[in-house]
Amino acid sequence: MTSDLRLAPTALVVWVAAWCLTGTVEPGADDGGDTGRGAVLAVALLAAAVALGCLVAVRRSRRPAIGHLLLAGVCLVALCVSVHTQVAARAPLPELAGDGAVATLRGTVVSEPRPATFGAGTRWEVAVTQVWARGTGSAARGHVEVTAPGPPPRYGATVVVDVRLGPPGIGAGTVASAAATAVRTTTPPGAVLRATTILREELLEVTDGLSPQARGLVPGAAVGDTTRLPDDLDEAMRATGLTHVTAVSGSHFTIVVAALTVACVLLRVPRAARVVLLVLGAAGFVVLVRPEPSVLRAAWTCAVALLALALGRPAAGPPALAVASTVLLLVDPWMSRSFGFALSCAATAGIILLTGPVVRRLAPWCGRALAFAVAVPLAAQAACGPVLVLLDPALPATAVPANLLAAPALVPATVLGLVATLLAPWAPATAGVVAWFAGMATAWIAAVARFFAGLPGASLPWPGGVGGALLLAAATTAVLWVLLRRPPGRGWRRPPHELLAEAVRHVARGSRRLDRRPGRRVRGVLCVGLLVTGALLVGLVVPRLVPGGPGEAPDDWQVVACDVGQGDTLVVRSGARAGVVIDVGPPGDAAARCLGRLGVERIDLLVLSHFHTDHVGGLDAVLAGRSVRAAVVSPLDEPAAPAQRARRALADAGVPVVVGSPEQQGVAGTVAWRVLAPEASSASGAAGANDASVVLTLRTAGGIDVVTLGDLEQPGQERLVRLLEASGLPEEPVEVLKMAHHGSASQSAELARLLAPRVTLVPVGENDYGHPTQAALAMYTSVGSRLVRTDECGTSALAVREGGLVLTCARGG
Repeated sequence: MTSDLRLAPTALVVWVAAWCLTGTVEPGADDGGDTGRGAVLAVALLAAAVALGCLVAVRRSRRPAIGHLLLAGVCLVALCVSVHTQVAARAPLPELAGDGAVATLRGTVVSEPRPATFGAGTRWEVAVTQVWARGTGSAARGHVEVTAPGPPPRYGATVVVDVRLGPPGIGAGTVASAAATAVRTTTPPGAVLRATTILREELLEVTDGLSPQARGLVPGAAVGDTTRLPDDLDEAMRATGLTHVTAVSGSHFTIVVAALTVACVLLRVPRAARVVLLVLGAAGFVVLVRPEPSVLRAAWTCAVALLALALGRPAAGPPALAVASTVLLLVDPWMSRSFGFALSCAATAGIILLTGPVVRRLAPWCGRALAFAVAVPLAAQAACGPVLVLLDPALPATAVPANLLAAPALVPATVLGLVATLLAPWAPATAGVVAWFAGMATAWIAAVARFFAGLPGASLPWPGGVGGALLLAAATTAVLWVLLRRPPGRGWRRPPHELLAEAVRHVARGSRRLDRRPGRRVRGVLCVGLLVTGALLVGLVVPRLVPGGPGEAPDDWQVVACDVGQGDTLVVRSGARAGVVIDVGPPGDAAARCLGRLGVERIDLLVLSHFHTDHVGGLDAVLAGRSVRAAVVSPLDEPAAPAQRARRALADAGVPVVVGSPEQQGVAGTVAWRVLAPEASSASGAAGANDASVVLTLRTAGGIDVVTLGDLEQPGQERLVRLLEASGLPEEPVEVLKMAHHGSASQSAELARLLAPRVTLVPVGENDYGHPTQAALAMYTSVGSRLVRTDECGTSALAVREGGLVLTCARGG
């Protein structure tokens, strides 16, 4: 059966227009340049919509071209009005965020809290209604992601927050980010939100005594609460493409609606009443799990399907998805920049469009049931792959088999988790029993995730950025075209080894006949040429596109900032195949691969500046196959979970460990090192893990002086200034500085002037926190330092040649 794609062109045009308009139209523009460009863009997209509409109309012969023209035109006009109205309402938040201004915000909390990626505390979104800054107050509209210490406010509460504003992260879908210094709740949430909050809290209470995986996965599968998900399990689920288990989206709505439908059928509820009950159930589920972008997309798709059911018409997937995404983008155009929304729509579209064709190809080989089980995760992974590469430049090679094996446990985990949620406030003992059975289902999911994540090659490197996404999209399209272009027939029913043998025979026969068939000879030569060219492109070009590819550091490297994404790994050469390593990057093997390419087989000194995951997550991979002579770690074991894992890994590897403190010094191979901070008084829970970072000064055999600042915040940097001034250091400007905290806004201008580095290394990757900030970069540029960012330069190597520093970038430059 052919899918009805008549609404797809309009939905795609609206999405592209929303993306472009929300990126080009800014509030407070004095000239009409941005607005003019937006108008020109809208006209161009309108023309594209007409062309696409005519194409679809001609092919389908069901809708005249004028219908597509009118529909696309109305949607684009509505989108432009929505963007213009909301941009005016957002002012002056973007301008204040760009300046890093201190402000007070008033608004409503519109997301559940999540652990802060950097530092202690939580992060959550607030829908701002008023802002006070620079002595004036004004109305404003927009979502701001707030990172704050202490307990977070309740969902739906009205709060007043004192913050320092910053730019929004890539793909965040917010107007700004903010670091809070004080949070005050002025109005508690309403009765309905209080009730759903109680349900969520009681579910956490009744699951508190379960195993670690069940404590995290049962609330995650039921209501999307991942606050207690163990770090190692979270990493395993990301590596195997199982995050949809806890990211509430279409599959959860399908399960909820299906369960309600079965109950209505068993109770013989009339169709009209059945639709009402399904609508109420779906709406209640949205409030319970909170209206995140993916949840809203699934809810609107479900609403369109229910409307079709009420009208007695079959619910077609593509039109429902097109209508849902278009409506949501018209209401909130900035949702077009949300990675979560994009992944949700891509996964749904992939499942709707690709599952059927894949099932028809696989069914003759393995039966329809197994073919369907394989096709669903395969279709979702194929559609989501290009978007996922933008977030993490790697391919989850084990995602399809992991999803295939985990799928049977998702339904009982979700249904039993929801039953436990509804029972928890009224019958906690019964809810606890139900939750235990749900934990049995999630135990299988956790076991599958950990098994496949631990396999060699579970995550394969791939070029990052837009280029990598386009490359993967092209490769996926080519593979699908080859596999699906031919309708299922006798050939698909033959065993694979017979098909392979027949292909080899055809190639052999074709090569023998080349001399007798001139036309085929030409085509054969062209095919061979294309194959050779493709092989050369894959062998020569693609490795240079992959971050951290071969040939990225010269043989005489002295200092290397490894490109490990949003994390830190710095290597200082201490011998022929040895180095001093400061931090080991986020979870995964990025740091280990960097050390492998540098030829580092022995670590003379391993320094873990502090225990945030983006600095210690890659420890296991780094320790594997390498000897470590000694380690220096932060005096503050926070956050507790990654600190315990890191200390246990070092102990299991037999590494001598000492806690960093000022005046510690020594020689590691050919590198002299000395600890500058932290002081014992700053290594407290109140100061936070960032300001408990071990700060080092090192001197290489080539005479390069290096200072590493860990993730020191401004207070810690100011204490360091006092320490350095008291000890008379540095005697002259340092040559290389590793900037603190990926270039966050919390920097000390006094420290930048005191150190005045010739080169400032900024280890940073794609992130949602605006790192590095323009203020931080300008601070070091103003003292004459050359800035080297790993997100632009890739793995960055410094060497000494003819008495001067030479920089080599993996990505050129």
